[in-house]
Amino acid sequence: AGRMATAQSLPAVENMTAERSLGNQDAKLTVIEYASLTCPHCAAFHNGAWRTIKKEYVDTGKIKYIFRDFPLDRVALAASMIARCAPADRYFGIIGLMFKTQDSWRQTKNPKTALENIARLAGMSNNTVQSCLQNQEVLDAIMKQRNTGDQEDNVKSTPTLVINGHKFSGGLDIDNLRKALDTALAAVNEQ
Repeated sequence: AGRMATAQSLPAVENMTAERSLGNQDAKLTVIEYASLTCPHCAAFHNGAWRTIKKEYVDTGKIKYIFRDFPLDRVALAASMIARCAPADRYFGIIGLMFKTQDSWRQTKNPKTALENIARLAGMSNNTVQSCLQNQEVLDAIMKQRNTGDQEDNVKSTPTLVINGHKFSGGLDIDNLRKALDTALAAVNEQ
């Protein structure tokens, strides 16, 4: 009976494994980001340019933004799993917090404990976190996304953005991104 109790504290599997997106779900332009939660370049993007992109393109309904996990190591995988086991409406808040505090947990002796503290802030008990980290379906869903990135979008580094089928990695400063997004928006609006 004990095992059932911990399993119930996790959201339904289809919620934990669902695509994570923000913005207008019917937008003509979809932007996909592949990122690893332990990648410093990803943190720099999320703590910088992404905030402007979110305000100008996501919150205004111009684009649908999809976040896909592309864990580069075991710690990133654990972080991705914990974020997916939280209530879906807290997902982007949690990964935002993980990116914001990345320096404080990424290279600690015990990153798992540091991640548990972040999970607690999101209202997850340690039991939930433990059952989450043992959940094969969540693990498989994340690895499937990573493989999609590998095989379909040819992702070689993180963060990589796929804007209307075009891949952008490196040089993700706000000016370059605005240019790329505006060009892509113009193209889809002409169709």
